Amino acid sequence: MKKLSILMLAICSTAIFGQKVSDYKYVSIPEKFQSFKGNSYGLEEALAKALKGKKYVVLPVNKEQWSGEAKENPCNILNAEVLNVKSMFTNKLMLVIKDCSNKVILESKGQSDIKEFEEGLAEALNMALVNVGVSNPVALQPAKTQASTTSANTVQSSAPETAVIAPATGSSTGTYSNGKVVVQKIQIDANQFILAKSGSSVPFAIFKTTSKNDIFIVKLADNNVTIGYFENGNIIIDIPQADGRYTKEIFTGK
Repeated sequence: MKKLSILMLAICSTAIFGQKVSDYKYVSIPEKFQSFKGNSYGLEEALAKALKGKKYVVLPVNKEQWSGEAKENPCNILNAEVLNVKSMFTNKLMLVIKDCSNKVILESKGQSDIKEFEEGLAEALNMALVNVGVSNPVALQPAKTQASTTSANTVQSSAPETAVIAPATGSSTGTYSNGKVVVQKIQIDANQFILAKSGSSVPFAIFKTTSKNDIFIVKLADNNVTIGYFENGNIIIDIPQADGRYTKEIFTGK
């Protein structure tokens, strides 16, 4: 059964975990692009204006001014940064867009032969933005419920903490351990749950359902993609090894 799932993983993992900038609604832009020492020539404002023109909601720098929807669902927010690429004869930059786990969703270079910094960098930014599609957001992750807020008081994790629907096997929440780390199982929605270590900003593992009951495609914190499943009430993850083999990691309910 596991061999079948590994084959399915090879076919489907890109589609399941492949994220596009256009899947998102919200974008956060820093007050100042740090790689531009001194003058960033208005690139922050130019990027915000361009993204708004592509139907994105650009969030204020002050998080207190964010909408309730954005505050409740931080992993539905992208972080955009423009990096200065040093070049002797042209103005070059790199547009980098990351998700809440600091994973790069898009890197797009732009350059201009215009020697004046302000005009040249503006043209380079426009070139980099060609690769950014118009916002067409997928369904937002559900906002925290009162029950999940109560749970968050006992298990602190910066990953989404909404308990919704349990999968076919196993409870929607619970504490598990493999003897080395202790994790909390948190149900995100009917199709995915996470294992989160207390105090970590990145989930230990993200489980997504497949067409096979109780078989999951699993994305680990190091961005490796593998499979997981339930067995006798335990959560099992096949951990990829450097030699291409897999070892069985057993998380037992506590």
